[in-house]
Amino acid sequence: MRIAVVGTGYVGLVSGTCFSEFGVDVTCVDKDAAKIDALKAGQVPIYEPGLEALLEKQIKAGRISFTTDIAQAVPGVDAVFIAVGTPEGPDGKANMTYVHQAAREIARSMKGFTVIVTKSTVPVGTARDIERIVREERPDAEFAVASNPEFLREGAAVQDFMTPDRVVIGVDSPRAREVLRALYRPLQEKGRPLIFTKPETSELIKYASNAFLATKLTFINDIADLCEKAGADVQVVAQAMGLDSRIGPKFLQAGPGYGGSCFPKDTKALATVGQALGAPQHIVETVINTNEDRRDSMAQRIIDAMGGDVSGKTIAILGTAFKAETDDVRESPALGIIPLLQAAGAHVTAYDPAAMEQSKKHVKGVDWKKDAYATASGADALVIATEWKEFRALDFDRLGKDMRSALLVDLRNLYELPDMERSGFRYVSIGRPEVGGDNVITFCPAPEAPIKGSMAGYTVTVGAADADKICDTAIAIARVLSEVFNEKTWVVGESATSSSFELETEASPARIRDVFSAAFRGKPVDVKPAARTGLRMYI
Repeated sequence: MRIAVVGTGYVGLVSGTCFSEFGVDVTCVDKDAAKIDALKAGQVPIYEPGLEALLEKQIKAGRISFTTDIAQAVPGVDAVFIAVGTPEGPDGKANMTYVHQAAREIARSMKGFTVIVTKSTVPVGTARDIERIVREERPDAEFAVASNPEFLREGAAVQDFMTPDRVVIGVDSPRAREVLRALYRPLQEKGRPLIFTKPETSELIKYASNAFLATKLTFINDIADLCEKAGADVQVVAQAMGLDSRIGPKFLQAGPGYGGSCFPKDTKALATVGQALGAPQHIVETVINTNEDRRDSMAQRIIDAMGGDVSGKTIAILGTAFKAETDDVRESPALGIIPLLQAAGAHVTAYDPAAMEQSKKHVKGVDWKKDAYATASGADALVIATEWKEFRALDFDRLGKDMRSALLVDLRNLYELPDMERSGFRYVSIGRPEVGGDNVITFCPAPEAPIKGSMAGYTVTVGAADADKICDTAIAIARVLSEVFNEKTWVVGESATSSSFELETEASPARIRDVFSAAFRGKPVDVKPAARTGLRMYI
């Protein structure tokens, strides 16, 4: 069989490469000459695990080719797939300009019976529109139009194409149905279901599927907010819910909201179609609004975790792709949060394993780093915004040595609470209790030089006091000295089991003695000079 694929973006390139793995002769078309030249050389313009190796295999086998000339690719093929973009328009509708343009160009080039297939996510009624457009261009042409929506997850697209849950085909023509059945026979032989229906139903299946998944994510985010108020754990709630076969465990991971190229665009398009046809999609409209508000609430969560004021502070962001295993940053929660933190006065450092170059096009004023540890160095807080595997096993001792404050805000719930209680970090996550805090240790060396030329080290001993409470009280007093008296003070020590601790401070010995004596209700306080050492610093 021979097919053409118009559009070499995410959907078109994955589909064309995977069809060629079935033994189909595939020609991919794109107007971007530079992209076509790169693809001919086996260079994949997107980050998608497994795709580059599979493409290289098909090029060597001679089963896939690339061109900018649709008139060269289309004549004589059994089917031509339209896989061009349908970006969201200003009115919330899908912009169909590229689809309609592709249909006209296909109409002018096709020879013999040709099945024109929409692979792009398109509104209900698009197949009929394409049929009309082609008929206007070529009244005498032999063709049929079909809908064959993709259900590919970014980061697992090759696997999803090769082992789909289902293949949906909307087509009226029996002849076209047999062409598409033959094309997908390798999957059907493996037991993968082919669902044949009318085009309108096929088109709606795609929108309904994505809207439902977006709803599921938004629902668990709302439940996470409730868990925080009730003192519950959203991960246990989601796990128990997911064990119900009527619900299932997928898309029940609380987080910063959905993003990407599909869910935001498709939910809005479905809501717009519903309004236009007089069947408002009230649930979907609520999902859209709730998800948009989620960015604001996540930014505020970070600010609140830092005491309500981030002015002049450094926040390190790990992950800017909308999800792991992709470089796609479209509607990324992280890229919505970063400007809000910057507007609040924060300096932002960031790192993503695959998406930094794309991210730089969307946010300004970010200090991009080479890895997680460089990103965290000197930061007042570390934020996990994307669930990359490399962020799941961070070395907290190493992080603490370089951070100003041992605070981790995990918007993806990558860590278990008992582990974080032992980490020495204050840990703020989604839909779960906060752990750490009062006796959080930041593993930072004391400064080698006085901060204002007046920094000094002292050993403070409190007589007849409860040793277990001394450290907590000392930390609070140090904050008073730093913030009220504007005399920067650090409490230094290995543990809180002794009645003695060390200070690095700008305050005078007399000030230290008076404030600590008052705090410990007149108990004797001894203040002696101490050599500055690189001990662990309680904050």
